[in-house]
Parts: sequence; C-alpha cells; structure tokens
Amino acid sequence: MDLLLHLIAAYGLWLVFAAVLLDQGGVPVPAYPVIVVTAAVAFERGESTWALLAVAVAAAVLADWLWFLGGRKLGTRLVRLMCKLSLSPDSCVVRTRGIYGRWGAASLIVAKFVPGFAAVATTLAGQSGTRTSTFLLFDAIGAVLWAAGAIVLGIVFHDAVGDVLATLEQLGHFALPVIAALLVAFVLWKWIRRRQFLRALRMARISPEELATRLAAGDAPLILDVREVMQRERTGWIPGALLVSTPDEAHVLPHHEVIIYCDCPNEVSAAVMSRALMSRGFRNVRPLAGGFEAWRAQGLAIEGVAMAPMFETRSAT
Repeated sequence: MDLLLHLIAAYGLWLVFAAVLLDQGGVPVPAYPVIVVTAAVAFERGESTWALLAVAVAAAVLADWLWFLGGRKLGTRLVRLMCKLSLSPDSCVVRTRGIYGRWGAASLIVAKFVPGFAAVATTLAGQSGTRTSTFLLFDAIGAVLWAAGAIVLGIVFHDAVGDVLATLEQLGHFALPVIAALLVAFVLWKWIRRRQFLRALRMARISPEELATRLAAGDAPLILDVREVMQRERTGWIPGALLVSTPDEAHVLPHHEVIIYCDCPNEVSAAVMSRALMSRGFRNVRPLAGGFEAWRAQGLAIEGVAMAPMFETRSAT
C-alpha cells in the first residue's frame, strides 16, 4: 500500500481539487469518496486536515460560482440545457425547482447533499437575480458542511478505508481498471434510469395551436402552470393558467380536462405532474407540447406582461 499512500500524500490536495471541481461542475465524478480517502490517509499519517477542507471548499465554491454566473447571463436557456443533459431529469426539473422556489438561496446550504440539486440550484440562483454576496455566503456554508462531513467520515472510518486501499494495492495494475469500470458502471446505471424515466413519461401532448383555438372559442380546459414563481412573474403566463407545484394544489375534480405546461426539455415537469394527477383518478390530462417557450414563440396571448395581447378565456371549475 506504500505506493498508493505516497501518491495520495503527494497529490492528494490536487486530486481533491480536481475531483470536486469536476463533480460540482456537472461531470459525474464521485468527489465525495476522494475526500473521504484523502482524509483517512492524512489522519493515519498524523497530518492536519484543515488544508484538505480549504481546498475542497474552494473548488466547490469556484464551480458553483461559475454556474451562478452562467445562470445570470444565460438564464432559462442554461437551466433548460442542464436539465436536458442531466442524468437525473426528474430531480433536475421537479425536485430542484420545488426546493429552490420554496427556500431560495438558503437551500444552497443543503444543495450538495441532494442528488441532482447542486449545479441546477446555483444556476437558478443566478437566473433569479440573487445577490452575489448572498449566494457566496450560503454556498460557502453548504460547501463547508459538505466537505467537513466527508472528512469526518474519513477520520472515523480510517481503518476501513485502509483495508480498501490495501485491497487495491494487492490488485496491482488491475486497481485502476477496476476503479474505472466502477465509474463507468455508475454512469451507465444513471443513463439507463434516465432513459427509463423519459420513456415512462411518453404521453399525448396538445399543441399550442390547438389550445389557442379552444381558448379563442371559449372552450377552455383547466390550465396548470408548473414553472417556478419567479419565472412565471418574469415572462407572464398562458391566459387563465393556475400556478401549482404539487398535485394537491390543483384543487380540481378528476373529471376535468387538464392541460399542464412548464419550460423544461421534453415537458418533463408537466409530464411528471400529469402522471401524478392520472394516478389520482384524472383521465384527461395532457402536457402542452413545447411548453411555455413554444407558446410564446408563436406569438400567442400572454397574461401578466405589459402590452401583451389578451383574449377572453374562462377557467374550468
């Protein structure tokens, strides 16, 4: 195990910095185990772990700050791109927006402990106009707690970590391929789950043209807007649409025809809400194809925005 210990002792801080930067930057690199192992080795050698904590926190805040700047400059486009590429689209567009919408910048304290939340939450912080000082404060607190937790685990379970390192040492030249294979298996598993999730959400959509025609004719279904509050207030909403984030907020009877829209790739948030309502007895529930962006791109009526064209609608009751 001497070679492994030497490598970790010599390059451990650089390894931690790179792993955390990539992990928090959105690359599926498991940075937490790297911190745990490095902390265990430092404890075994009687070295301080304060430098390790500082490096991990610096890398995490740097990556988050870059996402924050991206969210501020690119806004919804970057959020949509991230969710489209995410290995956990359900977490990305449903859980992340719900948590951040409810708790705001304070949610960054726990962001790194929620899978699929950290990078999107920091982007949402930039998109929503959070002050830089507020963002850095909460993000730094979260980074300290996250990195400190890994270091504590490494110290407490240093004997177990040593056994794992000894096993890898015994594998010799096979150690690196084994680690690489485990990483590939992890990414593949996440990709398969993503495919299964998206396949499960395939259902009939209603086109913006069809919905606009029905609204103009006074034949309005119940329309639910499942975007975040700040995005809705900034861009407006489809006439008559009600803002909801959970099925319980819909307050409708199962016989109603319901149209749901969001601003996420593949209408994932809308499809998730649709399936939730269908599981509760609703039968006529459809997402809006292309979401709000498709509606706005065609120049259709929008409420809540100055000078926006409007026409008569009626809400289902």
